[in-house]
Formats: sequence, C-alpha cells, structure tokens
Amino acid sequence: MKAEIIAVGTELLLGQIANTNAQFLSQKLAEVGIGVYYHTVVGDNADRLYRLIEEAFTRSDLIIFSGGLGPTKDDLTKETVAQAVHRPLVHDETALERIVAYFDRRGVKMTENNRKQALVVEGSKVLPNDHGMAPGMAIEYKGKYLMMLPGPPRELYPMFTTYGLPYLLSLISDQYVVHSKVLRFFGIGESALEEELIDLIDGQSNPTIAPLAKEGEVTIRLTAKAKSITEAEEMIRVIEQEIEERVGEFIYGYDDDLLESVLVRKLTEQNETVAFAESITGGLVSHMVTSVPGSSAILKGSIVCYTNDVKHHLLAVPKDVLAEAGAVSEEAARVLAEEVRLRLGSTYGVSITGEAGPTASEDKPVGLVYIGATDGTQTQVKTFRLSGQRTAIQSRAAKHAIFTMLERIKKGGF
Repeated sequence: MKAEIIAVGTELLLGQIANTNAQFLSQKLAEVGIGVYYHTVVGDNADRLYRLIEEAFTRSDLIIFSGGLGPTKDDLTKETVAQAVHRPLVHDETALERIVAYFDRRGVKMTENNRKQALVVEGSKVLPNDHGMAPGMAIEYKGKYLMMLPGPPRELYPMFTTYGLPYLLSLISDQYVVHSKVLRFFGIGESALEEELIDLIDGQSNPTIAPLAKEGEVTIRLTAKAKSITEAEEMIRVIEQEIEERVGEFIYGYDDDLLESVLVRKLTEQNETVAFAESITGGLVSHMVTSVPGSSAILKGSIVCYTNDVKHHLLAVPKDVLAEAGAVSEEAARVLAEEVRLRLGSTYGVSITGEAGPTASEDKPVGLVYIGATDGTQTQVKTFRLSGQRTAIQSRAAKHAIFTMLERIKKGGF
C-alpha cells in the first residue's frame, strides 16, 4: 500500500506552524509497513486541493488528509473530498450530539456554523473525536482509501491511534511489523561514519540503514520488516553488532537517549557526581544536564567563570597563567577542572574554555576550545577546533564536554 499525506492549511505554507502531523503519521504508518511516498502541503484553496486529490489518485493507494475539518469557511477539506469522490455530505447525528454536548459542558452557546463540523461524506466510516469536535472519516473509492483527520495534533494523534490505525490494519491482508532502533553517535562526522559503514549501507535491504546528521551528532536508524517484533529485533541485532565492532567507540546511546540523559543515568548508577566550570558555554552544559529529571543526584553545581577575574578569584587560576597562556589555554582548562571539583566536592570536575567569536581574542582563533576533566588523581585536557557561528560553537563545545565525561566513564576512568 503506497500512501501519501496531504496537509491542508495556509498557516502551514506561511510557516506559522510546523507540519508535525505528517511526521507523526509517517512514523506510525512505517511501523505497520505502509510506505509514505509523498508529503504535500496545500493552502485553503478548493481548486488547488481538488487538483492535488486527482493527482494523488494516480499515484497512491492511501491518501491521508490533516486539517480543514473545522467550522469556518476556509475549512474545506471534506467538501472538496466529497466532490472528488462524487458523494454528498450528510449530518452524522452522533457527531452532532457530541458537538452540542461539548458546548453545553462549557456553558457556551453554540453558533450555527459549528453544525458544519458534524457533516461527513456519505458512506464513510466515521472516526470519533474524543478530544475535540470535528470527527474524522475513512472512505473507500474505486480501490483507493482516503482518510480525513483534524488539524490540531492533540486531536489527530489520539484519533489516528485509536480509530484510524486499526481501520488501516483491517485492510492489510499480510500484516508485518516494521521495527526500528536508533544508534546515537558523537565525535565522528556523518561522512566519516558513512565511510566506515559504506559496504553495509550499499548492501542494505532488510534491515535498512539510514544515517542522519543533526546538531553536531549523527544517528543511524536500523529498520527491519518482519512477522513479529521479536524477529525484527533479532534481524537488527545482527547488523548492530557489526556496526559496534567498527565504530562502537562513538556510540553514546540509543533511541531517545540524549548525551545529557546518558550522563545522568551513568553517574547515578555509579553513585558519582560532577561539577562544571564553564567559560565559553556560559552555563549551557549545566542547563542541559539539569533538564534531565534526577540530575540533582549527580550535579554538585557549576561556576560560570566568564571573566578572568572570576577565573582567578573563584577558581584560583594563577594570574601568570591568564597573562601568559591566556584564559583560552590548556593550562587554564586544567586548573579550572581541578579547582571546581575541589571547591564543589564532586567526584569529577569538568571545565570548558574557548573562543566562540565572532571575532578572535587573545590571538586565539574562533572555534578553539579546551575541555578539562579530572577525577582528582589524573587530569586530562582535550583540544577541539570547532566550526560554525557563535551559538553552534557553544552548543558543540557543551556536547563535547559531556561526551568527554562519558568516554572516561566508558573506559573506567582517566
């Protein structure tokens, strides 16, 4: 079954809202083996929508619409679909009762145009809206299947999950599951990772291997189609082991993991703590870590040492180091890591100092970053040369700081 998703709404074209519905629907359809071949956004224009539906009939078995089911004049999806399948619109009494009850519960008088939301295409399967007013619909027409869903995600997600997806599964004779696992990498670029795995990528069929670069990280999605989740997981496990043997040192997590969530989990498991001395990142690392529930168990605190005065007076960086080597230096990073650990009483101390730009200072190039890490017995300082605009450099520096700690934990110490 080839599927396409048509999102209706001028606000999408204007960029006022993001088309998260298409992302959600594509993920859910992929999980049951229905491939999505087209995503289209069309404004609130009946002629353009009608032409798009006619085109979709020529290339897709399943067409899912999101949006345009509301009470106003610019909500025209059901009217246009009804015209395309040559059927009238009729009131669904159950839907109308739910709409009336909705206004009664709120103590608000229902305007007449809200009755429009109870109109459905004759002969369609009505999909109840448990979180709003406009019902959805599923229609079979000349061997094609059309499904209309409301635009608000809080209505579309539960409607599709509870009613739309079971309907589609009833249409599929040979049911397969499509199961995925995401491997998360840091410290290796997309092109370098692809080069290490190029033979696996070129030879992929089932499972498939899909690399994706995002915000200084790389992910690989392994997807298998099988008769059961267990069978799919076993297929994925074989290729995953091969990938780990080649580039396992760069894997920091799986699926929904984030660098910061993995750090919190690992330190919690070991009953250890960390403190940060942040210069270039201005508190960003601490913000990332404290966004994770339970981080209070592992984060002793942080000191944002943005100026040389703070580096000297709060973290005892010697004045001669600041004057000769500079704040952006291996020497400064070493002292900062050691002192923040001592002063805040943590298992580990981590420092981040560097030049984010846009102009260089201390004769240090933009993107030069030093990250220090210590356990009190040994101290390691790593040098990075990062690219990008100021915020990108800061973000990447913060992620490198967390990954540096994860590397030390993975290797069992310094």
